[in-house]
Amino acid sequence: MEEVYQNYRNAVFQSGDPAAVGVVLSNMTVAFDHWLLDVEDPFVFEPYHKALREPFDYYMFGENYIRPLIDFRNSYVGNLSLFYEIEEKLKQGHNVVLISNHQTEADPIIISLLLEKTNPHIAENMIFVAGDRVITDPLCKPFSMGRNLLCVYSKKHMYDIPELAEMKRKANTRSLKEMALLLRGGSKIVWIAASGGRDRPDPFTEEWYPALFDSSSVDNMRRLIEHSGTPGHVYPLALLCYDIMPPPRQKKKLEKKELSPFMGLDYQ
Repeated sequence: MEEVYQNYRNAVFQSGDPAAVGVVLSNMTVAFDHWLLDVEDPFVFEPYHKALREPFDYYMFGENYIRPLIDFRNSYVGNLSLFYEIEEKLKQGHNVVLISNHQTEADPIIISLLLEKTNPHIAENMIFVAGDRVITDPLCKPFSMGRNLLCVYSKKHMYDIPELAEMKRKANTRSLKEMALLLRGGSKIVWIAASGGRDRPDPFTEEWYPALFDSSSVDNMRRLIEHSGTPGHVYPLALLCYDIMPPPRQKKKLEKKELSPFMGLDYQ
């Protein structure tokens, strides 16, 4: 916990905000309270989790915690006209799926922060297909509670613990059924990381590049849209925000909750 506090404090202080001390104390006090609450009474996520906005607003908790880490003056949302187009399609009852790369555990919050002024409806109503890590890790859970999530187990880690594989498959089947029901209702926007994991740098060149998409994941989303009985649209989405909370260089390595310096982001 002390390391989490130190990393967060150092990152926020680099923003140069004269109110940084108060921001850190306020945000970390709330974060510690909810981490401890979950230890005492662990929250269990359903296959489809709707963001908890009351009596405590977990959505705004996540926004307020990550906001000080972003240099908005040097951040960029490309093709903004497409997000207005997406909003119109949602108003017409259509579904939209964003096929995206994935860079940090904070991606859902970063996306909503970059769209909160121009496209607040998208920012608050997006549904994220989430792996089990963010709904079981005690440090992630309070942030995940503030997002609309469809909870799945990654195919890459299905057999990490062989005796749990059948349980994971059944859970994924329930989540797929929930997604099908949601899409039938229309006006849904769903984000999915088609690679099934986060991007990592090339081990030799240190260059960052999007992880390869799993074609079966893309095809599953296409079929779900086609069979929903509601008009649907698929858009590609590119994220560049890894420095906010970089993943470990090696997969399956238990990572520290490191936060990088205050920075600008690209999103398009």
